[in-house]
Order: sequence, then structure tokens, then C-alpha cells
Amino acid sequence: QVQLVESGGGLVQAGASLGLSCVVSGRTFGTDAMGWFRQAPGKGREIVAAISSSSILTHYADSVKGRFTISRDNSKNTVYLQMNNLKPEDTAVYRCAAAPRFTIVPDRYEDWGQGTQVTVSS
Repeated sequence: QVQLVESGGGLVQAGASLGLSCVVSGRTFGTDAMGWFRQAPGKGREIVAAISSSSILTHYADSVKGRFTISRDNSKNTVYLQMNNLKPEDTAVYRCAAAPRFTIVPDRYEDWGQGTQVTVSS
């Protein structure tokens, strides 16, 4: 069975940092592109960041550029999202997802994690 399991969310103050992790099983992780998405209550899904299988290509939403960093360790089947200088508007459920090729199109991601809550207070 395919599983994507996120961890690292929590409640923090504005300006703090959090690191999210997503461990993938049941897929050929070393050839998959990975993405991080978020959704706040009453809002649509938003791509936060994406990374190609060998980390050569990355994408960031304008709202997080310069603050968030996506990375991966293929030997551990794990993708990370380092979130610095968090703002209240970053509050959302964050989900990781896997795709066969690098893409920023949500519909092309095939498997999704259950999500981890990030809450940033002011």
C-alpha cells in the first residue's frame, strides 16, 4: 500500500520556524517528484513548493519564497519543508504529495498524505 505520512506540524508564534517531514512508502520515491500543499479553512488548496526527483528543479509559491525551503533525502524516502519566519497567514493543513514527474499541477499528483496542522499565532 502507498503511504505518505507527514509530521512536524504544531502551534507556534509568528516569526518562529517549523520543519515538516513526509515519509513515503509503496512508491519508487527516487524517481518521483514531490510537492507540499496547504489548505486553510474556507480556502482552496494551494501549492506551497515542489521538487524534482534529483532536486534539480524546485518551485515555490510567491507567498513563501525566501522563507520556506523544500528538500529531500532519497535514501530515506523523505521530503522536507523548512518553514522560517512563519506568519499567521501560513496557518493551514499541510499535505505532501507524489507525482511521476515534476509538476505544479495538483491533478497530476497521484498520492497524498493525511496532512499535518500548522497554526501560527500573532
